[in-house]
Amino acid sequence: MLSSQFSFYSSRKHSFAMAMKLCSLVGTCRRFQPHILMVFAQIVYSFLYFITEASFDHGMNPHVYITYRHTLAGIMMLPFAYFLERKIRPKLTVALFLEIFVLSLLGVSLTLNMYFASLKFTSPTFLASMINTIASVTFVLAVILRLEVIELRNPRGIAKVLGTLVSLAGVMTMTLFKGPILKNLWRPIIHLQGGNTVMQDDWLKGSVLTVSSCITWSIWYIMQAYTLKRYPAQLSLTTWMNFVGAAQSAVFTVIAHHKRADWTIGFNIDFWSTIYGGVVISGMVTLIQLWCTGQKGPVFVTMFNPLSTLLVAILAYFVLGEKLYLGSIVGGVIVIFGLYLLLWGKKNDHEAPMSADEEGIPQLEDPKKLNFSSEAKYVSGEP
Repeated sequence: MLSSQFSFYSSRKHSFAMAMKLCSLVGTCRRFQPHILMVFAQIVYSFLYFITEASFDHGMNPHVYITYRHTLAGIMMLPFAYFLERKIRPKLTVALFLEIFVLSLLGVSLTLNMYFASLKFTSPTFLASMINTIASVTFVLAVILRLEVIELRNPRGIAKVLGTLVSLAGVMTMTLFKGPILKNLWRPIIHLQGGNTVMQDDWLKGSVLTVSSCITWSIWYIMQAYTLKRYPAQLSLTTWMNFVGAAQSAVFTVIAHHKRADWTIGFNIDFWSTIYGGVVISGMVTLIQLWCTGQKGPVFVTMFNPLSTLLVAILAYFVLGEKLYLGSIVGGVIVIFGLYLLLWGKKNDHEAPMSADEEGIPQLEDPKKLNFSSEAKYVSGEP
């Protein structure tokens, strides 16, 4: 009898211990959920450069790709936005639609058309490195608009300025200095047609397009803070941006390119790159970044961009045999160093004042008091 009771209590004690460990594990996962999701997002995003480069080398028009990709993303997100945000979606006025129109221009059609067009003249490693400059450019624009305060008497304030200047120096290095080619150690495991046989003039053209896209991208980050104050429905706003951005891209493509053949894609790499970009990147990854930015702020999201840069460089060099230039490597390292110097300077920034509405959606008290810190809880995302 005593033996059976002892066995019963021992088993209950063991079950209780296992339950506590499980609760602890679940709590840890919840605590680091934004970190885990952002690592996953960067891994998934790294493959985008190569599948789109393969598609463009196959002959797909980059502007048609943007149109199809965001149309697909909008169709995929429409039912979720319609049913899940009925109560928090405000009425769409003409002024608000014009604001979404500009937001779509900055975040989808203009930015991504420049960004992916530059891929034909540069390389995936170069583009992945340039993404890291968005945090610095956003910081500069925030200072110009008086949304960010710099305290030069504070070491962290000095770090913000130095980090921005260092990042911009890295951009100039990657743009203006190509340098010698690093020799590949072995034959590429996977070979992409087209390669990296671009001329110096094309490289400069691609660099200008990439830098311009990063600037408009940064403006988009800032503008979202204001738009989401008036239109807090994240899914609905993303859906609108996908559809409006796709329409803008379609109009531009029709004006700039008159070949009907560009609009026809077969069941090949062009089809799969569109599916991957629309469903995985513009759909799933964008939602992950929106949620993580809402939890931790946009600077937290930009902290993970160097991970994608590292993954792209490793895949490009060791797997695809991409020709790496010394200027890209040196400039990329400088940009990443400047980025983390900037993030260290912003580490102790205070949160923007927030209030919660009846639906529990965080709202900014005053747009003029926006603080672009890692703890700010307005929402933005990466296209």
